[in-house]
Amino acid sequence: MTPAPERSPTTGTLEDKLSQFDEQWAPRIVAELNGQHVKIAKLEGSFEWHRHETADELFLVLRGKLTIELRDEQDCQLGEGDFCVVPRGTEHRPVADAGEAHVLLFEPAGTRNTGDRRSERTVEDLDRL
Repeated sequence: MTPAPERSPTTGTLEDKLSQFDEQWAPRIVAELNGQHVKIAKLEGSFEWHRHETADELFLVLRGKLTIELRDEQDCQLGEGDFCVVPRGTEHRPVADAGEAHVLLFEPAGTRNTGDRRSERTVEDLDRL
């Protein structure tokens, strides 16, 4: 006998979820699976250099353009539909210098947006949409 699921399926549209907030650099959780959070965020300008020591991080550009600057490797230039997985321990800085970019992020639940650093941009308790 198969046990009943612990929660209901999560559904929605990313466009709808993105329309529910305006803040930049403040990710929102839209779903979770297998210990991972699926997040969306609006980005404009430069973030800060940081690393996630124990977590890979996936950036998928939904709208706009995004550069993932990397200290020790060639930067990742991303357009709509492009993605980049930043390996754990890699110092990086997202930059959206061509206007606001909308991104989808996958990372382990509990991953702090500023990684190994704390600043005024650190979001401890992410809103869920």
